[in-house]
Amino acid sequence: MDATKHTPEPQTLQEAIAYFADPERCFQFAKKLRWPDGNITCPRCGVVKNSFIKTRRLWFCYACKKQFTIKVKTIMEDSPIVLDKWMAAFWLLANSRNGISSHELGRTLGVTQTTAWFMLHRIREVMGGKKASRGKMPGGKGGEFEVDEAFIGPVPKNMHRGRRMRFMREMREERGTEFGKVSRTAVQGMLSRDMREIRAKVVPNVKRETLQEEVLQNIPFGSTVYTDNAVAYDKLKTDYVHGVVNHAERYVDGRIHTNGLENFWSLLKRTLRGTYVAVEPFHLDSYLNEQCFRFNNRKVRSHKVTDKERFAKAMSQVFGHRLTYTELTGKDSERHETTGTRTAEPF
Repeated sequence: MDATKHTPEPQTLQEAIAYFADPERCFQFAKKLRWPDGNITCPRCGVVKNSFIKTRRLWFCYACKKQFTIKVKTIMEDSPIVLDKWMAAFWLLANSRNGISSHELGRTLGVTQTTAWFMLHRIREVMGGKKASRGKMPGGKGGEFEVDEAFIGPVPKNMHRGRRMRFMREMREERGTEFGKVSRTAVQGMLSRDMREIRAKVVPNVKRETLQEEVLQNIPFGSTVYTDNAVAYDKLKTDYVHGVVNHAERYVDGRIHTNGLENFWSLLKRTLRGTYVAVEPFHLDSYLNEQCFRFNNRKVRSHKVTDKERFAKAMSQVFGHRLTYTELTGKDSERHETTGTRTAEPF
């Protein structure tokens, strides 16, 4: 009998913990998410010809002659962590307004801090979606978009004098430069006002060719783009209706403002400083994935997204992703070289 048939799906964290405590119910929930039509397809060869081994909760594919579990070809592949702990971790990260630290998650799930840290980064990889198929932002030609950039990193004026001098000395020794914006990580964000969707990513610099190229790749031509008066955006008027607000004079000029993105930067920095405390630029894109996911799934038009819906959205994206510990820690030279904007520098 189906373990999920007579028990309603959870709406709160307490209900989720009780619901997924049953291994069979947890397995059936994940199975329904992966194969909603009921056709069990081999993740390796794509053939629907297999038999289920109930005692081990895995399938044997008659085509490729290999066994596969529900975790194969997902972000959870090769993980010894049981499904109920993965479900709880997804629920907590997706629905915690300011995120959850690896220490707290480790204590909650009964795993080590290193294991919890690895789990959180795998979930953030899922939250980023499939970037290769993103294309233009929703909103269509003629929509309104905000574009802005921020610098993430330590603030000199907030440091104790001794620490500030020590940091400046280390910067001179390592990079031959004084403390300043060069020591902080540049992030560019774009917000679709019509769809309330945001995208953000680490950029190598804030030069015109870098920032403008990102705008051209993500925003449909002919749309209305609002920015501040940074010179990096002064050529956008050739492809867009470009509105500029000078923050030295005012922050709002009718519909011309970037307050939506300023709100996002505030939420992001509050999460980084309050919950995660120390973030390396090498991992910053992952934390952007997390913050963008929660921001984009706060409200859909007039409907407020529930915790259950946000959790289901995150879980539905686990398939087709893979992140190994070697890649995460930067020991994969190929991945590290292709992400030249990431360096091992403390936040």
